[in-house]
Amino acid sequence: MLALLRRYGWNATSFQLLEPEFRDWFLDGDAAISYTETPGAWVVGGGPVCAPDRLAEVTRAFVAHARRNRRRVVFFGVEQRLLSATDLRALPIGSQAWWDPRRWPEVLASRRSLREQIRRAKAKGVSVESPDPALLELPDGPLRREVGELTRAWLGSREMPPMVFLVALAPFGFAGERRYFTARAGGRLVGLLVAVPVFGRNGWFFEDLLRDPTAPNGTAELLVGSAMQAVAAEGSEYVTLGLAPLAGATGPLELARRLLAGFYSFEGVRAFKAKLGPDGWDPIWLAVPRDANRWLAVVDSLDAFAGGSSLWFAIRAVLRAPAFLLRWMTVLAALWTALLALPAAAPHFPSETVRWGWVAFDALVAGALARLSRAWSNGVARVLAVLLSIDACLTFAQAIRHNVPRAAGTVDWSLIAVGCVAPAVAAAIIRGGLVRRSGQTGIGERA
Repeated sequence: MLALLRRYGWNATSFQLLEPEFRDWFLDGDAAISYTETPGAWVVGGGPVCAPDRLAEVTRAFVAHARRNRRRVVFFGVEQRLLSATDLRALPIGSQAWWDPRRWPEVLASRRSLREQIRRAKAKGVSVESPDPALLELPDGPLRREVGELTRAWLGSREMPPMVFLVALAPFGFAGERRYFTARAGGRLVGLLVAVPVFGRNGWFFEDLLRDPTAPNGTAELLVGSAMQAVAAEGSEYVTLGLAPLAGATGPLELARRLLAGFYSFEGVRAFKAKLGPDGWDPIWLAVPRDANRWLAVVDSLDAFAGGSSLWFAIRAVLRAPAFLLRWMTVLAALWTALLALPAAAPHFPSETVRWGWVAFDALVAGALARLSRAWSNGVARVLAVLLSIDACLTFAQAIRHNVPRAAGTVDWSLIAVGCVAPAVAAAIIRGGLVRRSGQTGIGERA
């Protein structure tokens, strides 16, 4: 596959087709498509890897092959070139910024805030080097161990769990084809930029940009600037930092962008790339055959990124205790405590002493949640997880002994269900947050 990419790898994400989650389908020795399988669908990373005048032919052949195997086909991350060559239906899914790295000095000259960020990083002692890729090929090498530690710290700061399919964090594969840029402060690795080639454009995709949560401000900007200067000196003509997902989205996708903003900073990703002064933005598409359902293709794509079930991925995301969810849990806990304090709640408790005991207990839980929503503390989280577990057990016992025998309608049963289930779910979320923030995660995603 690498040989084909050297000849025809034009899409910005084409080098990522070498990653292990992809399967390769070859039409002949000079054309291929790489895809990942989800329940019922084959999701293609970009488009065919072939000569430009064969794009339509290879696309039709692959769609026919998939249908013989009773699989839907989705082309994700498509650029305009494929749409112009085929009759695929497309749905916009974001924009991709690009630069001519030879113009980087002009970008710096025109953007004072960018220059200031880079100056701050240098003033804090951050320096950038480009190590020999061979150092990253050594599984037990010191640099690779450092990168592993940086990766765990970076992943621990992410609200979403690791993803695959075009965003899997796999910085060591085909290391000799990549360019690495490391940022250090006081000798400690605080940032990493990994560039992969875009052979067909004489350029590079800055695929991975990792920053330690404690790294000085401007570290990411310094890494990008140093890499721009390095590849420009070698004669490169094209650089991209990849997709800004759902940038400019409308309709249902705009709603999805708003609903998921707590898990992924769509606007933050777009704004970071915009402040680097790109030369242009290319629209990126999801494309399907003319008779296919584009919205079903969105679900297939989400399953591909999830590495299986997007529903299970969503559950895992919730169980990582993202900050926005902690804020909502604080509000709900406060409202629940206020409801228990109302006189109308008295019949749901064995006595007034028990009721006010629950009010005090739940007020303590709400306060601990408010503390975590402002700034995470493993100590507070451990205590809160224990309190919520006790809450779940005591609530269940009271429900069996007092509430269930007296339940008289939908409202009563609903309150019993919420009272029993909510603290157990909240305890699971807090424990999941402890796992994430203790760094117990592995390589598996990029921003």
